[in-house]
Amino acid sequence: MLSTISTNNSITASFMQVFTTVSETQKQIENWQSNGLKIGFVPTMGALHAGHISLVKQSLEDNDRTVVSVFVNPNQFNNAADLEKYPRTFDRDSEMLRDVGVDLMFFPSVNEIYPTPDIRKFDFGDLEKVMEGEHRPGHFNGVAQVVSRLFEIVMPDNAYFGEKDFQQLAIINAMVKQLALKVKIVPCTILREANGLAMSSRNERLNTTDRENAKVIYETLKQAKEELATNGVEVVKKKAIERLNSSGFLKAEYLEISEAESLKAANKIEAGLNYIICLAVWLGDVRLIDNVRA
Repeated sequence: MLSTISTNNSITASFMQVFTTVSETQKQIENWQSNGLKIGFVPTMGALHAGHISLVKQSLEDNDRTVVSVFVNPNQFNNAADLEKYPRTFDRDSEMLRDVGVDLMFFPSVNEIYPTPDIRKFDFGDLEKVMEGEHRPGHFNGVAQVVSRLFEIVMPDNAYFGEKDFQQLAIINAMVKQLALKVKIVPCTILREANGLAMSSRNERLNTTDRENAKVIYETLKQAKEELATNGVEVVKKKAIERLNSSGFLKAEYLEISEAESLKAANKIEAGLNYIICLAVWLGDVRLIDNVRA
């Protein structure tokens, strides 16, 4: 258990500070910045795993101070049940962050992040009309709202995001450009379980059998990548979706082969362009996403 000392709206745990308010968080960060220190930032929704910690370690290596936020953002959930079921593991999260050497954990309430309703509407064009954007209306607007708000609070030099959420990464880069923010977005490689399952907070909701069955997701992506060398895009997509749906436990929501920069669906593979294969599947009542570069 953590040894903690409560002082007003903050908790000091070992050498890591945990703040629950914007004002205290900004005061500490402004102090660091006034001393010329470089700030790294890892925004999370908690239920931390080794994938998150890999982002944190990269930030610790690149920066003088590292801030991690833990905030389950209601604005990016278009499914109330999904929001309710999202795992919340504060004690474990704070211990993991302290142990790895994080300087500040920001653990705000909804009212701290949104003292008034955020009614901003972002326009990301075609980036938000495909895949996750098509199947989760309003999701990326909520992501842009919370990430831009967190950037406003933390004022980081560098911010770290995992490539598992590949489309989200594209959206955040577009948002930074739209708002002319000075933060550098650092993409980080997907970490996987031993069987290939991409690490995700949602994996907390999978039992042992589900976790083993989920290996089919990555196996399917790898097979689709291999088959693109000799088969057309539509043939590869059809076979991959059939493999997922015939597993007996997975149901494909989408599988798309897209141009990696624009996320435009590919009709064929052209030399000189980069492609990515993205999917979303249901395993029981848990929705999982993954991708591989093609």
